[in-house]
Amino acid sequence: MPGARAVGAADPAETMSVTVVVRRRAGEADLQADRLPGERSYVRREEFAAAHGAHPDDVAAVASFARSHDLTVLESHPARRSVVLSGTVSAFSAAFGVELTRYEHADGAYRGRSGSVHVPAELEPVIEGVFGLDDRPAARPHFRHSTATAATQTTFTPPQVAQLYDFPTQGTGQGQTIAIIELGGGYRTSDLKTYFEEFAIPLPQVAAVSVDGGQNKPTVPNSADVEVMLDIEVAGAVAPGAHIVVYFAPNTDQGFLDAITTAVHDIANKPSVISISWGSAEPNWTPQALTSFDQAFADAARLGVTVCAASGDHGSADSVTDGAPHVDFPASSPHVLGCGGTTLQANGGKITSEVVWNEGGGSTGGGVSAVFPLPDWQSAAGISGTGRGVPDVAGAADPATGYLVRVDGQEFSIGGTSAVAPLWAGLIALINQRLGTSSGFLNPLLYSQPEEGTFHDITEGNNDVSGLGLYSAAPGWDPCTGWGSPDGAQLLVALTGKGK
Repeated sequence: MPGARAVGAADPAETMSVTVVVRRRAGEADLQADRLPGERSYVRREEFAAAHGAHPDDVAAVASFARSHDLTVLESHPARRSVVLSGTVSAFSAAFGVELTRYEHADGAYRGRSGSVHVPAELEPVIEGVFGLDDRPAARPHFRHSTATAATQTTFTPPQVAQLYDFPTQGTGQGQTIAIIELGGGYRTSDLKTYFEEFAIPLPQVAAVSVDGGQNKPTVPNSADVEVMLDIEVAGAVAPGAHIVVYFAPNTDQGFLDAITTAVHDIANKPSVISISWGSAEPNWTPQALTSFDQAFADAARLGVTVCAASGDHGSADSVTDGAPHVDFPASSPHVLGCGGTTLQANGGKITSEVVWNEGGGSTGGGVSAVFPLPDWQSAAGISGTGRGVPDVAGAADPATGYLVRVDGQEFSIGGTSAVAPLWAGLIALINQRLGTSSGFLNPLLYSQPEEGTFHDITEGNNDVSGLGLYSAAPGWDPCTGWGSPDGAQLLVALTGKGK
């Protein structure tokens, strides 16, 4: 990490865990990208392991390798294609041929590895990733506090934004499960009760799932609790009938990946949509992380799960200071619905103005991926370039208006693209209820024939906060706000032919 310094070798007796990602047993499944949701036939979670998971022989080979290096197999998940190992720093260093070092930086300390990961030749085609040797922070939440004064503050509530965007009014998301990925923070049930009572909204059913030891641990208002409460309260206010499951994991690439795969393959809760408001610029990720995360999102598409991710709050450079534009991951994955941000103004329940969110210090993330090539569905829509364009869609994100949320007993106005991912997740839950099936992988459909009125096209503004001269809004899709903010009822019509 920038600014970190090595302080010595990691304690060889320290116990740690590692997630090994194993190759897929079969070829790629048809994502049915060109079909409407009602015409798709998704793979069932109960059948996924046998069709597309890790082969038992590969899992056994990894287990044998582990035992030969004094490592213990804690868990194996064929559907997730993961084998979790436990052992000492010394044992892992010897097993994978790496040096593990302790580092300190402004936000704490972490363990990092030096050198490439090595495995026996016979396992090279079997093992696709090794996560957990390095436990540095992987991502940051994409929320921003309002800096407006009380005299000038106009704060939206999530139901107000849903009304402005004409979300379907018949239905509450009942029968749907919204998964929320969190890498820190927590929620208090008492806050949720107070918040939803304030707006006369039924309290959604909210549950926490621990991943890799992550816990629901609320602390103070100026913490990751803001992200957790923003996500739950926005999604829950929009789709109060949906079951909300929060997957808490450590903020490491291992924790992040394990949280995603746990949610995607959760047979008990069966999420139909996943909201992710954490991320980091593409250059901050390892190649194995970019590949393994994207494969997990492709699995979600096969299962009919829509993944919504915030596109970031630091404009076209995404806080990277190398003088080049960068996009945020996981929003840049071609299997994810990247969610950008706008500045929304309204009067009398009607939108009066909507432009690209750019307040100088913060702006919607967006641009062109340097990792993922331009997908066919973007190319077919007339989008040029060499890389995947980000974002796909947008929504209100300016903290100057923000969303009213309750955190640790206090109310705040919070903005950022962190709010847009759960907003879209809530909308998709509403649409899924009306569909009677999951929307699944929406991106190709949104680009194939963007229907008139399905989006509020954002044509003013830019997301340049670093002097790069990139990017500006334009008619149609652009790398600031994608296709724009939604007209929820018209989107339902486009996907199903059903009206409000």
